[in-house]
This record gives sequence, C-alpha cells and structure tokens, in this order.
Amino acid sequence: MIKGSFFILLFYFLGQMLSLLMHGFIPGSVLGMILLFLSLFFKILKPEYVKDAATVITKNMAVFFVPAAVGLMAYGDLLSNSLIAIVFAIAISTVLTLVTVALVQERFEKRRKKGETNHE
Repeated sequence: MIKGSFFILLFYFLGQMLSLLMHGFIPGSVLGMILLFLSLFFKILKPEYVKDAATVITKNMAVFFVPAAVGLMAYGDLLSNSLIAIVFAIAISTVLTLVTVALVQERFEKRRKKGETNHE
C-alpha cells in the first residue's frame, strides 16, 4: 500500500512539474495520470505495485467530491447567474461526446469485421 501510494504521488508530482514547464497549459494531475498510464502500458511499472492504493482511492472516491460540492455551494449566487450558459455547455458537450464515441466505436466495429473477413 505504501509503495503504491508512493508511485501514485510520484507520478502526480512529475505531472505537476511537467505542467509548470508547460505554464499550466494542461493540469498537472492530468499529466500525472497520463504518465502513470503510459508507465503501466509499457510495463515500466507493474500493476501490482499500485493496485492496493488505487483500490482504496476508487472505493472512497466520494470523499474527493466533497470539496467540489462545498465550492459549488459557496458560489451558488455566481452559478445561478450563469445557469443557462452552464446547462447549455453541459448539454452541448454531452451530445458531442456521445456522437464522438459512437463514431469511434462504429469505426472500430468496421475495422474488426474487416479483420475477421480477411482471416477466414
């Protein structure tokens, strides 16, 4: 568990440092997750090292949403002034995400079917 926590925090720290070099263009936490994923994908880091710590984090994920919920309550007036724009942005981004995933999935299905017919 300690080893897994160390690796997760290490990649978070590396992501933060990389973000500073990029002048915050991409958040450090996102870069850290990408670096962790790449190290697992390319087998630089064994999944067993981070499995226990990652399981604890995901099982207690609701705790991580408390600060965001408190922030929403603290800025309720500001959010209510922009509610229409926020709802519109959420709706548009949801539709775009659904369409993008559907198109990508369709392309993968066509590629898979083409691969199955070539192997027969």
